[in-house]
Amino acid sequence: MNQPVNQTDIQHGILEQQRSEDRKKLMVNGVLLLLLLAAPFVMYPVFLMKILCFALFAVAFNLLFGFTGLLSFGHAAFLATGGYTTGYLLTNYSGLTTEMGIIAGTLVATLLGLAFALLSIRRQGIYFAMVTLALAQLVFFFFVQSKFTGGEDGMHGIPRGELLGVINLDDNLNMYYFVLAVFIGCYLLVQRIVSSPYGQVLKSIKQNEARAVSLGYNVDRYKILAFVISAALAGLAGSMKSVVFQLASLNDAHWHMSGEVILMTLVGGMGTLLGPVVGATFVVNVEYQLSQGPLRDWVDPILGGIFVLTVLAFRSGIVGEVQKFVKKNLG
Repeated sequence: MNQPVNQTDIQHGILEQQRSEDRKKLMVNGVLLLLLLAAPFVMYPVFLMKILCFALFAVAFNLLFGFTGLLSFGHAAFLATGGYTTGYLLTNYSGLTTEMGIIAGTLVATLLGLAFALLSIRRQGIYFAMVTLALAQLVFFFFVQSKFTGGEDGMHGIPRGELLGVINLDDNLNMYYFVLAVFIGCYLLVQRIVSSPYGQVLKSIKQNEARAVSLGYNVDRYKILAFVISAALAGLAGSMKSVVFQLASLNDAHWHMSGEVILMTLVGGMGTLLGPVVGATFVVNVEYQLSQGPLRDWVDPILGGIFVLTVLAFRSGIVGEVQKFVKKNLG
């Protein structure tokens, strides 16, 4: 005779499974935090900061692409806008603190993201991607022709200044821990967004937008907000990057940069929280290692080959494939 299903036991099992997953996430995050805190004592801090800035850029892009399903080819515009705005303000207004310059760069990138979203959000698929690319190219040409950006030479000599008027950011170790704190804060913010009811709606939009509409959700409003948050985080990454390197480069506005963040996200694992971080670390390291050796002229073709291989054979990315392996073999 079949035993009646006990709903209490089922709910208890679900809660236990959720607690187990939360414990695993907490353990992984704790280990990663310890590694990041110790990293500058064994590796060059500026190189680590470059990884963190691009990891934040990839995390921002992944919120839009990996969790909402919107493929933007224009995210380089937000990275560059944040960098140029922060660089210009810190260079020309000596009384402005570093954190205020970074906040200003982030706000300008946020407003640009809102403009992009309002112009492109009603398009879908390849049409959405092409509209964002076209808008980003307009921004690129604006930066090329503007005197304040330095054109192709870029904006040099951006001062790092002091954090809160106390901490000297010219010290690479101080600068590293500042960048790390900002990155961790943004990573936890995205983690919270993804696990919130709002994040669940974003995932449903990605999986089946028509169904989300039929359930009564204002899909365009959700997508616009996701776009704006993503643009803000990308602008913050650009602002941090300009302060770290004391340089705002035209390369950050080029469409190649938009392609590079797509590569980072796919290689690491689209739609996973840790994937973009792993992907950014992998791509930045590959670029650095190749540029130091005899294959320096083959960096772009090799990265292109990695992109094709990922799409064809490892569509889940590094983190996605590891998760599949662990789930299959370790339960």
